[in-house]
Amino acid sequence: MNDTEREAIILNSAWEMIDGMVNWAMFMKIERADPSNLMFQTSGHARLFIILLGDFLSEIRAFKGEAIPLGLRPAPSNARPSDLTFLFHLRQVCADPKLGADGSGLSAAIETFASWLEGEFTASGVNLHSIDVVTDLRVARYRYLKMCGDMAKHNLARLATNVGHLRKLLAGAGHQVSEQQGYLAVETFFEWFHQDIFIYHASLIGEFLNNIRWAIYDYLQPEFRRSYHVAATSTVEFPIYGYHIPSAITEPVAVAMYWDAMNRSRSRPYVPRFVIPHYMKQRY
Repeated sequence: MNDTEREAIILNSAWEMIDGMVNWAMFMKIERADPSNLMFQTSGHARLFIILLGDFLSEIRAFKGEAIPLGLRPAPSNARPSDLTFLFHLRQVCADPKLGADGSGLSAAIETFASWLEGEFTASGVNLHSIDVVTDLRVARYRYLKMCGDMAKHNLARLATNVGHLRKLLAGAGHQVSEQQGYLAVETFFEWFHQDIFIYHASLIGEFLNNIRWAIYDYLQPEFRRSYHVAATSTVEFPIYGYHIPSAITEPVAVAMYWDAMNRSRSRPYVPRFVIPHYMKQRY
């Protein structure tokens, strides 16, 4: 994959992932441009959201020594936490844009979310009653969201890494617990952080993701206007349109992703821009 093909894949993939999370099937629909918060349709939707978010916040790695899929670049060994997420690949677009001329808006949306993710907060009085521990836990937002996403998706047999993270958090709070106790604490940790802290954060996370989606839309509009054309054989009854695909895009997957990205660019994102009020951003 060349840089232009890689960019088409990155932008369409990010847009698709965000569409899967921030939509009116996941959240109760609002008509206001200044909602006080977003509310999930059901607890099942909240669980699905954190799983999908966990995937978005996961590093794309090579498997068994093979190259990373679709020609994506690996994060550096000394990467900051947000570079271990899909934001790393979006940063590559902003650093050397190919399909658009101005990536500053997209970069700003990415860095705002990244800065928030890498920030830390203290959860006071966390009650892990399954191991008889009540404590204050200091944790990075990125870390707890990743842990909750994994816990929502996997059974205990697949949570060894997250049990290690939980034991480390508890050790930082002055509580040394065994591996067995770590496993016992998983369910109560998930209840505390997912059902309380994540539900509070969900509205702001939705705002961050929606801003990235709109920034991708804005970034691609000049390319869409250049590329879109109506075929000479098009009629009112049977409209036919197409895209002038950049000559640098030839790989089949990249061509398909470019078409998908252009099709998404035909209309504005269906969730309007919104800003969660400041008082919904102060805790945690």
